[in-house]
Amino acid sequence: MSEHANKVVLIGDGAVGSSYAFSVVVQGVADELVIIDLAKDKTVADAKDLNHGAPYGMSSIHVKAGDYVDCHDADIVVLTAGAAQKQGETRLQLVERNTKIIKGIVSDVMASGFDGIFIVASNPVDILTRVTQTVSGLPASRVIGSGTILDTARFKYALGQEFGVAPSSVEAMIMGEHGDSELAVWSQATIAGLPIEKLLENDSKRTHLKQKLFEETRDAAYEIIKVKGSTSYGIAMGLLEITKAILYNQNKVLMVSSKLNGAFGHDDVYIGVPTVVNRQGAAKVIETPLAEAEQTQFDHSVQVLQDTFKDIKALV
Repeated sequence: MSEHANKVVLIGDGAVGSSYAFSVVVQGVADELVIIDLAKDKTVADAKDLNHGAPYGMSSIHVKAGDYVDCHDADIVVLTAGAAQKQGETRLQLVERNTKIIKGIVSDVMASGFDGIFIVASNPVDILTRVTQTVSGLPASRVIGSGTILDTARFKYALGQEFGVAPSSVEAMIMGEHGDSELAVWSQATIAGLPIEKLLENDSKRTHLKQKLFEETRDAAYEIIKVKGSTSYGIAMGLLEITKAILYNQNKVLMVSSKLNGAFGHDDVYIGVPTVVNRQGAAKVIETPLAEAEQTQFDHSVQVLQDTFKDIKALV
């Protein structure tokens, strides 16, 4: 990890990347932000635009358009680059196209002498986080995927709307693949310590409501993509949370894609699980107790990701 002032490099200046850059500047979470993209003219223009707004942010920050050499002393490199998800296309269908893209990017980053932490948001994020760790050769703790951090926020929002409380007052998790095989951990979902399943126990439509809330969470991205072409603001805020947890050494538990080493009965897979995130990266996976049905769903999600990685392993 660099001992210099906090420096973040963003690779990918599309909808997600530019939204993330804006949030970093507004909250002033780094001293320097470097933006890298094939569309160099756009990164130069975005850097100027962000610098002009920086005086109104929460602290001083300098933004510039850069190149891979700028990664050598970065604390964090954030990957949002990749082929866009098309309407009706699952995240896993993106895998071959984006594996090749991410492999090339990570190789260029490591050639700079980078020795910090990767945050990966490119989809399918669990697979591409594993690709990043494999190609980079960095310890697994220093390669983190955005995982189910956004899915969890969507789930909290849906539950907050249903029960009339602020989403921040809801304790709930989405685990597993950031995609179609993810699962809601109902057994651990609470509001003010009261299990949500307890709140629903006298509701004759309990099963239907739980399914509705989960499907709203799982399918939210597809609904947004149908209208505006991509999701950007929500994931940008999730990436900002991960960035702050690292730079501020927060020891914050976040639902990110971490590499399992025996937790939940699995090894050698990146998947969305509760993880303590601090200056060292993904410091520790929290092995939350799962109900039997939830463990079965999680096992299935692991298998989906393992099968997908097998299909692209030769590309890595």
